[in-house]
Amino acid sequence: MAVTPTSVSLPAHDLDSDPAFALHRGGKLEVRSTIPVRNADDLALAYTPGVARVCTAIAEQPGLVNDYTWVSNVVAVVTDGTAVLGLGDIGPSAAMPVMEGKALLFKQFAGVDSVPICLDCTDVDALVETIVRLAPSFGGINLEDISAPRCFEVEDRLRELLDIPVFHDDQHGTAIVVLAALQNAAKLTGRPLSELRAVIAGAGASGVAVTRILLNAGIGDIAVSDSKGLIYEGREGLNSFKADLARDTNRARLTGSTEDALVGADVFVGLSGSTVSEEAIASMAPGAIVFALSNPTPEIHPEVARKHARVVATGRSDFPNQINNVLAFPGVFRGALDVRATTITENMKVAAATALAGVVGDGLSEDYVIPSPFDERVAPAVTAAVAAQARLDGVARL
Repeated sequence: MAVTPTSVSLPAHDLDSDPAFALHRGGKLEVRSTIPVRNADDLALAYTPGVARVCTAIAEQPGLVNDYTWVSNVVAVVTDGTAVLGLGDIGPSAAMPVMEGKALLFKQFAGVDSVPICLDCTDVDALVETIVRLAPSFGGINLEDISAPRCFEVEDRLRELLDIPVFHDDQHGTAIVVLAALQNAAKLTGRPLSELRAVIAGAGASGVAVTRILLNAGIGDIAVSDSKGLIYEGREGLNSFKADLARDTNRARLTGSTEDALVGADVFVGLSGSTVSEEAIASMAPGAIVFALSNPTPEIHPEVARKHARVVATGRSDFPNQINNVLAFPGVFRGALDVRATTITENMKVAAATALAGVVGDGLSEDYVIPSPFDERVAPAVTAAVAAQARLDGVARL
């Protein structure tokens, strides 16, 4: 079935002079062999008849596929093209450059091979069935740019059906990096997470995941808002995921708007594409922490927020403290694959965040609560922490 993308207004492009198009021509990926085929003897081992012995052994002992094929070191990067970057529902074909980019980052930062897969279906049942059928070829599934709330059900069902890691990066990659930055920001301001009250604008994929990881890490309280205002128990029209949020958050039972909740709050995390006023940031508690993460336009300009907040982070590379998912997902998958984990647990995500925060070390300052994606210590630290936690959680097979 063909998918008709949501109508979006896209600018005209000069395909001949724009350097982005020159870089993307022919795609950003290729497949290379790991062994030479120089003569008939090599060919007989790499293909027939030698390959038949390996196939027979795997048929007798299926677990050998992880030792004698690339499966244990390769991830599927899967999307349906319904929530691509800031472009929205642009369809599977238009999503391919982003999926190629994700695969490039897996390889660049953690040596993980991955295959971009853009599916021409959006129905939850169809997505789940298709990915399950593809799964034997992969050691992990990285879900990408699938719109909420469908993304929650797709991930939950795949985690139940598969015995390999399934990870929706829009949710959990963002959450891990936010937690790492917040751990350091809290340390810098001399407060434990348990004493912080946070406000999160946005109850989509990333907003829900950030809320969950912060609760798991022991934050004091969180109020979450969507386009209709603050989420609280008893509010009409909540879907099941927001109803669960209402049950577990907003102990103060705040109502009203995001800005209403910011009065006296310690932390603001913006993940909604909306805006907040300078007055609202000024009303926060002393030593406030502001993560204005919407791209390309943060909820409040960081220079304005900095007038009133101790620590300011954005999702952009042209300001200090960039919250970038590439700090998390390569090392998370590298660690999970290295121990052939059956899943990625909540504890593994928190361990990844803590390891990431630790990379900052003694350099901690207002403009350095999270390391650069190009810091070569990042992926090894996250990898080691995730692998160790997988063993502690009993989900490692090595």
